[in-house]
Amino acid sequence: MGIRTRWVAAGAVSVLLLGAGGLYAFVGDDGGQSGTASNGEEESTSELTLEDLGLDEETAEEMDFSKVEEAFEVIQSQYVDEVDEEDLIQGAIEGMVEGLDDPFSDYMDAETADQFMESLDSQFEGIGAEVSMENGYVTIMSPFQDSPAEEAGLQPNDRILEIEGESTEDQSLNEAVLDIRGEKGTTVTLTIDRPAADDPFEVEVERDEIPVETVTSEIYELDGYRLGVLEMTSFSEETATEFEEQLEELEEEDIDGLAIDVRGNPGGYLNSVEDIGDLIVPGGEPVVQIEDRNGNREPYISNLEEEKPYPIVTLINEGSASASEILAAALKEAGDYDVIGETTFGKGTVQQVMPFDDGSELQLSMFRWLTSAGNDINEEGVEPTIEVTQPDFFYLPAISVDEELGYDDTDDQIEIAQEILAATGHDPGRSDGYFDEATEAALQSFQAEENVEATGVLDEDTALLLHQAVLEEIRDTDNDRQLEEALNTLLEQQ
Repeated sequence: MGIRTRWVAAGAVSVLLLGAGGLYAFVGDDGGQSGTASNGEEESTSELTLEDLGLDEETAEEMDFSKVEEAFEVIQSQYVDEVDEEDLIQGAIEGMVEGLDDPFSDYMDAETADQFMESLDSQFEGIGAEVSMENGYVTIMSPFQDSPAEEAGLQPNDRILEIEGESTEDQSLNEAVLDIRGEKGTTVTLTIDRPAADDPFEVEVERDEIPVETVTSEIYELDGYRLGVLEMTSFSEETATEFEEQLEELEEEDIDGLAIDVRGNPGGYLNSVEDIGDLIVPGGEPVVQIEDRNGNREPYISNLEEEKPYPIVTLINEGSASASEILAAALKEAGDYDVIGETTFGKGTVQQVMPFDDGSELQLSMFRWLTSAGNDINEEGVEPTIEVTQPDFFYLPAISVDEELGYDDTDDQIEIAQEILAATGHDPGRSDGYFDEATEAALQSFQAEENVEATGVLDEDTALLLHQAVLEEIRDTDNDRQLEEALNTLLEQQ
């Protein structure tokens, strides 16, 4: 069973978009080979050599696999039941990968690999969230904006304990991803453990087609200045082109400053962020550096011919990961531009995907990416130059009510409801989870505003209305403290 590696050429190192779970790389030597495995374009392969694996022939010959071979032969010939040879081989590979204790390295059988590659397509159906394996837990990195995951209230660092009542404890990351994905209109129930919540809770998410537009722009006119905001939801194969087009349109409108918003952006193609770096990072400065296990570094240098004549700031939060962190760090370090918001997720490794002849694939962390100044942000994240948190209701757990709650009850879901009521203008005067008369009156006021029977009881339907109401507050730019700070910072730099 041979092993070969798939290349995508775009400079010395190229990276393929992650479907869900980190930044996965197809790394090549820029030898003229090109193609992607997920979008139907031309693909080429190359044999993986001993040199690629960091071995010479002498070292390879000295490696003693006799113990593995002996165990294989004993199990195959003497185990109480007949065993499938392929199952043993796959189990051995899975065991080696598991021994790495690396959330982004994984082995997929042929069926899983095929389904995973489908998830890399520019259009797919699912819940719209990026996940990773953190400390043994399948963990939300970031819900896509305006996705079912965001609608359901999922947040970065939410741990997925169960999928449809089945524990994720023994699942690989990709197995969990494939269980979460599904056809538009179907639902999946996730059991969530959130750091801010007292107990795990269930979230029902209706799957949908995930939007493919990755760049949007808007102009804010403040104090006579025109300030552009470019928002990127991911770094797909078309993002750099979309970014350039939107940037040109903003510049044609004579903007006086630019805010680049990568909050909640889970990353994607490395070559996409490199291309964007060529548009905004000062020329001659590194956009990113790729480091191998021996400490050898390969920088990607910005080719921007003329530095932008207006100030630039970047918006980040804990849902900004991977390629988003590369861009934020490049602007912060190479251009000395302000970065506003909260410390990012902290993913600083690059994976290479190596398919076997039978269709299975090994995803292996092969490189680290370093910031333009050579800093390793893995598990650390990119810190903002101006730290700004959002109002408390931005961070509330999803409200989930299984049975009616009313006067004199005490429950953590009542506490969430009280905070939402306060955020929507129906302040109950307390947020400790005790359902008093003021809470009842506030809830009745909210129900009347929503044109439903004002029972003053917190039931499942009212909980859904509260959730939808707080989402509207979160999406209201008047409540966006981070955006407000970004615009004010641009004004100060005029």
